[in-house]
Amino acid sequence: MTTALTSPPSPTTTPPPAPAFGRALCAMVTPFTGAGALDLDGARRLADRLVSAGCDGLVLSGTTGESPTTSDAEKAELVAAVREAVGGRASIVAGVGTSDTRHTVELARAAERAGADGVLVVSPYYSRPPQDALEAHFREVADASGLPVMLYDIPGRTGTRIEPDTMLRLAEHPRIVAVKDCSYDFLGAQKVLSRTELAYYAGCEEHNLALYAVGGAGYVSTVANVVPDRLRSVLDAFDAGDSTQAARLQQQATELVESMMASGLPGTVTTKGLLGDLGLPAGPVRAPLRPADRETVDGLRAAYERLVARPAS
Repeated sequence: MTTALTSPPSPTTTPPPAPAFGRALCAMVTPFTGAGALDLDGARRLADRLVSAGCDGLVLSGTTGESPTTSDAEKAELVAAVREAVGGRASIVAGVGTSDTRHTVELARAAERAGADGVLVVSPYYSRPPQDALEAHFREVADASGLPVMLYDIPGRTGTRIEPDTMLRLAEHPRIVAVKDCSYDFLGAQKVLSRTELAYYAGCEEHNLALYAVGGAGYVSTVANVVPDRLRSVLDAFDAGDSTQAARLQQQATELVESMMASGLPGTVTTKGLLGDLGLPAGPVRAPLRPADRETVDGLRAAYERLVARPAS
């Protein structure tokens, strides 16, 4: 008796469902005027450029957006201005995280009124709450508005990790849908990915392709302020089935990523320095940050020129 051989199932051509807020998200700087005031016209122009160049989401008032030094009113005005500029072409995620649960709830509701599509909520910093208190904080914020929530796990800044087991419990909340992962715990991220439907976004550019390859949703990138199309091309190549090209493009961006994100200066400082040198909306940083010096900007510009001079195909 012979056993009939069956052919393996054909690979599906149906694309995976779109992530909660898109794939290629930029952690946008907050442009200021030379005098240090909020530059709403500059924000509109920068947002339009980013979306036109491939960003399908913008994260406002995050780390790169200098959220600790902008007022509540400025945060709401920024959301409204960017919404006006991009319309429905991109999602807008508003950073609302603070060290105070009540204040975070107020900012989440204000972001919803201003037109945001979601909120980014960082762990409360300085007070370093234990995991049960951290979980209660995120649940209270998620219950406070109708907006979906992206958790922001960046223990290097907050002092508190959102532990994987806490993530698993929070994933049960219907409005907690995504994570910006700056934990540098790749195993922990994969554990949560394998057991939940959370959309995981790389928050560190060196992980953009690696996290995407194991099921991540995409990235939330500071470097995308400068080269949105080049970072997007990595995901596009991977989605097209060309993992070799995706790796090549990721590697090409490494020098600029290192120059901007691992130079000993905050990414906000390097990004605004390079944007300003390129004639794009940025303006100064607010104290206590200080602007990049000329030598640093020249080095950033050189790394940028070397990247854009290389073909992305």
